[in-house]
Formats: sequence, structure tokens, C-alpha cells
Amino acid sequence: MELKPPEFQLEQPLRGRRAIRTGALASALTLLLGLVALAMFAYPMYVIRPFRAQGATELTVALAVKQAAVWVTAACAIAALICLWALFQRPSRVAARVVAIVFTALACGSIWLVRFNVYEKMFHPIGAPQVEPAAIAKVDPDDMVIAVKLNGSARAYPIREMGYHHIANDWVGGEPIVATY
Repeated sequence: MELKPPEFQLEQPLRGRRAIRTGALASALTLLLGLVALAMFAYPMYVIRPFRAQGATELTVALAVKQAAVWVTAACAIAALICLWALFQRPSRVAARVVAIVFTALACGSIWLVRFNVYEKMFHPIGAPQVEPAAIAKVDPDDMVIAVKLNGSARAYPIREMGYHHIANDWVGGEPIVATY
């Protein structure tokens, strides 16, 4: 049996530990990139939502983030894919690979999320509102309404309902109208 020089025997374990540290770093970087990409969707969604007070600065920042989100999420996804590729080129722990895969998928999914207009789905117009006489309508006395009176006909649209739809296409007094809030 031939003995190998001591430095050669120490080199192999150090290379393995270095690879594991590099894997942990790549895994942590994909985690960060995935969270940044998700934040590009979540922050504007949090700020720009109905029935919530918004400050001018907060709204300005949210709109700027929404505008930059297209490019930032694409950059995060590309960087996360590069980290994932690098992670699989070297020996690394299974947990590091799983974390990298999950957060790379999150970064890639965020590309779609920031391009998807959630507000169109949330605030779809009411095409044909259901109406009933005021005497039997289930509107609390404290509820605010948008009232429209035209050609002797009247309609009231509860603000609570309009806050989620923002637009009601309707006919009042034989005329087409759009009630909006």
C-alpha cells in the first residue's frame, strides 16, 4: 500500500467543505432573489388595495416598484437560475438544493405575477346590477350610496359594493349610464 503525501490527503476534505459552503451561499442567494422577486409583486399589492388609507409617498413608491417589477423579477429569475445551475455543478447538500429549487421557482413565478393584473380580476365591472325597490332593499341606514336620478327614475349603488367593482353599467330612465367610484 502506497502512502500519499499529507497535503494531498488534506486537500480532498477541504475541497468538499468549500463546495458545501459555496452550495450554502448559492442556496442563500436564491432564497434572497426569490424573496426580492416576490416583494416586487407583494408590496404594490399591499399598498394599492381598497378600503385602506394610502400616503402620497407610499403610493409613489408602490407605483415605482410596480413599474420596475418587470425588469427586476426577470433579473432575479435569471440570477437564481444561474445560482441553481452552479449549485448542481458541485457536490452540495440536499437541503441547499431543495431551498434553491423552491426559491428559483418563486423567482420565476414572480415574473408572471407582476405581469398579471390582479386589480382587473378584483375590480370587474358590474354588467347588469340587480335592482330592487327601496322599500325591500337590504341597505343599512348608515350605508353610503351613489344616487342617480334621471328622467324620473332613480337608482342607488351602495358604496360597500362599488368599492370592489368601481364600475356599474346600468340603464336609468331609459338612458345608459356608468356609475363609478
